[in-house]
Amino acid sequence: MRITFVMIAALVAVLGVGCCSVTAPHGSASRRDSALRRELLSMVDADQRVRQGFGSQMEPEKVARMQAVDAKHTARMKAIIVEHGWPGRSLVGEDGAHAAWLLVQHADASFMTQCLPLMEHAVSAGEAPAKDYAYLLDRVRMNQGKPQVYGTQFTSGADGKLVLYPVEDAEHVDERRRAVGLRSMAEYERKIREVYK
Repeated sequence: MRITFVMIAALVAVLGVGCCSVTAPHGSASRRDSALRRELLSMVDADQRVRQGFGSQMEPEKVARMQAVDAKHTARMKAIIVEHGWPGRSLVGEDGAHAAWLLVQHADASFMTQCLPLMEHAVSAGEAPAKDYAYLLDRVRMNQGKPQVYGTQFTSGADGKLVLYPVEDAEHVDERRRAVGLRSMAEYERKIREVYK
């Protein structure tokens, strides 16, 4: 298992991308599905619990538990998307929409790719944060062997140290990051390296 598949989960609290911010949803509150929101938040809680103590030298049993939780959550997310489309802010609130994104970040590459246009449309409609989409886009591009756009993904090098996955048009990455609400590349990389010394 490469470090990139779980990095976002470990950085949630540190980098302020977490799912604890609750703001008023866009659209009508009558569409709100409180039960689905609670389910998504519960799934993220389980996702984060199983990732506690994450590191490059995890025991195979721990990796297997994470993979089992991810597989269960991916199956449920597939069903949710079939029923509701992308679960956006007006359906599940800000924290529920962020939870959906985090769960998809830990899904298989094929499902992430399937969700990318759904999330792009949700961002355009004000139903999902652009910065969450940036992470998903970079993850999908990395899985496809393409350079990332926003510089959100790191991999572990041969020596076990973190390496920024290649970035397309790296000279302008901070402009793109700023446009979607992400901190500068230098600040982000510094935070990543503080966590993964």
